[in-house]
Amino acid sequence: MDAVERVGNALPNPATIFLILTLAVIIISAICGSLGVSVTYETIDTANGNAIVEKTVNAVNLLTPDSIRHLVTTVVSSFTGFFALGTVFTIMIGVGVADGSGMISAMLRRAANSAPKTLVTAMVVFLGIMSNIASSTGYVVLVPLGAILFMAFGRHPIAGLAAAFAGVSGGWSANLLIGTNDPMFAGMSTQAAQTLDPNYMVTPVCNWFFMFVSTFLITAVGTFVTDKLVEPHLGKYEGAVDGATEELTPAEKRGLKFAGIASLIYVALIVIAVAPSNGLLRNPETGGFLSSPFMSGIIFFIMLLLLISGIAYGIGAGTIKNDEDVIQLMNKCISGLASFMVLIFFAAQFTTCFNYSNLGTIISVSGANFLKDIGFVGLPLVICFIILTAFINIFIAVDSAKWAIMAPIFVPMFMRLGLSPELTQVAYRIGDSSTNIIAPLMPFFVLTVAFFQKYDKKAGIGSVISTMLPYSICFLLGWIVLFSIWYLLGLPLGPGASLFYPA
Repeated sequence: MDAVERVGNALPNPATIFLILTLAVIIISAICGSLGVSVTYETIDTANGNAIVEKTVNAVNLLTPDSIRHLVTTVVSSFTGFFALGTVFTIMIGVGVADGSGMISAMLRRAANSAPKTLVTAMVVFLGIMSNIASSTGYVVLVPLGAILFMAFGRHPIAGLAAAFAGVSGGWSANLLIGTNDPMFAGMSTQAAQTLDPNYMVTPVCNWFFMFVSTFLITAVGTFVTDKLVEPHLGKYEGAVDGATEELTPAEKRGLKFAGIASLIYVALIVIAVAPSNGLLRNPETGGFLSSPFMSGIIFFIMLLLLISGIAYGIGAGTIKNDEDVIQLMNKCISGLASFMVLIFFAAQFTTCFNYSNLGTIISVSGANFLKDIGFVGLPLVICFIILTAFINIFIAVDSAKWAIMAPIFVPMFMRLGLSPELTQVAYRIGDSSTNIIAPLMPFFVLTVAFFQKYDKKAGIGSVISTMLPYSICFLLGWIVLFSIWYLLGLPLGPGASLFYPA
């Protein structure tokens, strides 16, 4: 961990690193484009009814006139359209009011005074895992709260950041419930499987049993890594301590009461709009929940919950007098994101260049074809596939994009070897989740760097990667062990989802 941190932090500022990487991609793309590097593969065309189509991708030379014109005209849109930007700013409007009014501090102090200290780490990791039901909300809400909660217990805030980030991102595929990604993965897997078996169907619950058990595995491993490896390595925190655990004042108790009442009313209104099959926030065509306006707008609804409860707390506690106070709290919170915006600008340009060059796709498909040609069968093949996915995840951080490329290659191949599409999908999700927390191209990685810098001004990409590396390794090894046991016992991965396919 020390070596990784020294090497990483010896590098320039993270924004400068992304600028250097952008220049490197431009040079590499020029070489690959001149040499005519390309790959041909089958992929899922989501714009054409999820049909399987053959596609050839060539390396794009970023130094050609057309490429230069494209890149210089998309600088602004690359920045404003960067995935993490809108999510962060939307959530932070609500967080700014909830935090600035004193509500979050009061809630965490109450939790710190009542919760057993031994369960704090496990609670943070577990909540991080469960937060992926609400898409990416956990990155911008739970990760910073993990630091505050740890400080309330007199612990190192970066350890709290790491525990929360490990749960949210490293445990992305684990959950006790079915999330928004499950139907998406199932649809892609079905299309890939039907190239070999036209009647095969992969259901959204096909990995539920395994992911349910994985929730407890990741919670336990994340807790162990935090308490035994990461926090002892960090040492004693020397910075200013927020979130002290003194008793709540009468005004704070009244504020929490107001916030609780307001939250209950808000949640009741949401339930009325979501619970009925014909509810306002249900899918108007199918009546479904997972593909509903509520799930699509979950970031807004979380922001609104924080905003309403924060205002109610402020009125009850006397920290908010009028609308001007509310706006000032929003302004103060947003102003603290200045360094994050600079970092995002350069990260967005790198991502745009990397994607436009097609280098990520070429690396992914070449790696997949290599694994296909190795000739392994059974469990060794699946373990190699998990490791390959974990490696590819560093270059293509969007899980749906990777699966759209990899599913048509590996699902039919594994079916011919007697392994079910459900098994291939769960193996992919293990590898994809395990390296999220050390993948700089993951959209919320740069946000985590900014969170680290709040408590350690010298922190950089090296600090984050070195801190999160033990989680990534332990999650990957732990999941491989769990999967191996599951495979050897022949347990179903979900309702009606066998490990094997009759080849």
